[in-house]
Formats: sequence, structure tokens, C-alpha cells
Amino acid sequence: MYHANHPDGDYRMHNRVEVLDPPRSIAWQPGQYGPDGEIGYGGWSWRYDLAEEGAAACRATLTYDWSTVPAFLREHIAFPPFGEDHLTRSLDNLAALAEAAR
Repeated sequence: MYHANHPDGDYRMHNRVEVLDPPRSIAWQPGQYGPDGEIGYGGWSWRYDLAEEGAAACRATLTYDWSTVPAFLREHIAFPPFGEDHLTRSLDNLAALAEAAR
């Protein structure tokens, strides 16, 4: 992945799936390997919830929750690190994937 606010710019993420309820919901916590070789999770999560709206449509809701990020991480990372435009692009990408699969 890449984020301009990350110290290295490019970085690797490891996602732990918290909810998997096809075709309605998926949620995950992103994590990274620490200096000790263990994967740590920072306290934020991503979630998509889908609700059918007719035969060929659905409503997608994206939740980005950073409410449990500990204070020591908030000192190093400005939260929320992603603006509304990033979240909108995420939903647009999901819509494009769904349309391509149809």
C-alpha cells in the first residue's frame, strides 16, 4: 500500500477479518508486523454492509471506525488519516467491481 503520511510511503498490511457474512457484510482490522515480528493491530477497522434494493441494485455502507486507536498511536498518526474523498473512492471502487462481476 501507499500513503503519503506513512513514514515509509509504501508499506505492507495484514488484514484480520472480523465479520464475514456473504453477501451482506465484511469487516476487517488492518495490521502490520512490528519490530518483534508479531502482527499488531492499531485499533481501527473497515466494514462494508450491503442491503438489497431491488433485483439489480444494492446500497453499500462503508464504516471506517478509529474510535479505539490508543493515544500513543494518535501522537504519530493524524486521525482520521483518510478523508471523505478516500472513502468515496473506496465505495466507487466497490461499485465498479460489482458492476464488472455482473
